[in-house]
Formats: sequence, C-alpha cells, structure tokens
Amino acid sequence: SPPKYIHFSTRADKFNRLLMENPLIFDVHEPEFQAQVLEASKQHPILVDFWADWCPPCIVLTPVLERVVKGYAGALRLAKVEVDEGENMRLAGRYGLRGFPTVLLIVNGEEKGRFSSARPDGWVKQFIDEHL
Repeated sequence: SPPKYIHFSTRADKFNRLLMENPLIFDVHEPEFQAQVLEASKQHPILVDFWADWCPPCIVLTPVLERVVKGYAGALRLAKVEVDEGENMRLAGRYGLRGFPTVLLIVNGEEKGRFSSARPDGWVKQFIDEHL
C-alpha cells in the first residue's frame, strides 16, 4: 500500500511533529521563540543555532551540534533558527548577531554564552560545560 502522509498546516503542528521525531532538536521561529526557547530553557538549557542555508560554515556546524546535543542524553536541547525564514532575522537583530552561524546558550531565559563559526565537537562540548 502507498505510504500515508500527514499534512501539518501550522508552525505549532510542525514544532510538535519535530518534537515527536526528536525532542532534543527542533526548528523555531520568531513568534514561538519566547515559549519554545526562553520559557523552555527554565526546564533545560537550550543551544540556539542561528543559521542560513547559503552559509557553508552553518552546514558544517549542524552535524557537530547534533552529535554534541545527543551526547548530553536529554539534558540539553538544540533550537534551530533559519534566519532567512519569516521574521527570524528580527531575532538575530535582537541578539546583535553580526554573522552566521552564531550559537547562543540560553539558561533560565537568559543568554549564558555565545560563539560564532564552525567548531569541532570537543570545542563545543567544552564551551557548554564551561557555561553550565
């Protein structure tokens, strides 16, 4: 029989689908950022990856962040913000970002640290450990 496809019509539906697939890593957009990142960071730290699909270092950093976050076995989440989608560039402006990728570590609703550019797994893990 042919595969069954589920249509998700809203950003909230997309977010819920992503959480079902992998609760550690999810896309987020400006309208939901307050709830899905700042409020959620009161339960567990969240890395926020501001990236763009035209940015080679962003593409290099993505699998590094995914591996590192999975290594924390649920104690850390990764929110992905595609800066060219919708109002997401406003988020980049709010945080004074000048280039991509830039990764913020959000804990209890506040930025605890940031870094820019692609980095290796060990460097990212050390960054997280130093800021938690």
